[in-house]
Amino acid sequence: MSMQAQELENLIRETFPDAQITITDLAGDGNHYAAEVIDESFRGKNRVQQQRAVYAALKGKMDGPSGDLHALALTTKAPD
Repeated sequence: MSMQAQELENLIRETFPDAQITITDLAGDGNHYAAEVIDESFRGKNRVQQQRAVYAALKGKMDGPSGDLHALALTTKAPD
């Protein structure tokens, strides 16, 4: 299965409503994306904590072979 970029953004936005989110479909196949998520809630958290929060927002869409999303290159940070 594949996922649309807007669906991916919507899942992230549910948890991070004020975030600046940029989604890029890397292969044009709906399975390999890059996402940049910039949110104030990341301030003071290390990169692993930030990325775990985003993966949790995906609600299992990347879980194992039955997941809708195969690969996500994730960049997270607090606003400058």
